[in-house]
Amino acid sequence: MTTTTALSELAGDYVLDAARSRVGFVARHTMGTRVRGHFDSFEGGAHMDGDDPSRSSAGLTVQAASIQTHNPKRDEPLRAKFLDADAHPFITFLSTRVAQVDGTRFEVTGDLTVRGVTKPVTVDVELTGAEHDPADGLRVGLRGGVTINRKAWGVNWNAATGVMVGAKVTLEFDIVVVRRS
Repeated sequence: MTTTTALSELAGDYVLDAARSRVGFVARHTMGTRVRGHFDSFEGGAHMDGDDPSRSSAGLTVQAASIQTHNPKRDEPLRAKFLDADAHPFITFLSTRVAQVDGTRFEVTGDLTVRGVTKPVTVDVELTGAEHDPADGLRVGLRGGVTINRKAWGVNWNAATGVMVGAKVTLEFDIVVVRRS
């Protein structure tokens, strides 16, 4: 993707292109290793106001049961015990504030809901590029992440896993959105 020269060119309403996007996470295990995973099913959108980024907004809905670490013995407890996906099928983020840090970096503050618990987080977001696609129109790439304490959202199984799995989890995304209007 190439970067558009002016943010004002990006104004409009966007829908997330799930085929070109990734929503993932990284957590530490007791051995000091990092466990990486992602979610297979999610949707979202954004409104971008290039002239006044503070009037921009974004939302993301992730199906909790779509979590994948490519280890079925780990994935099933993550779905059933950690995320309780049957009772809480969605993880959501809805922005409440967007602040421009510099030409391509933003702080997007919003409400993150996991397991029915909602808490504010601020996600560091970088505009990675924009390009005109003859088939779909304008595509915009965004990358970002935030580190949370999973225990604040009740994401735990039992006392043993509370010790074996690090409390800090980095949520990360590499998103492509397509302008619809």
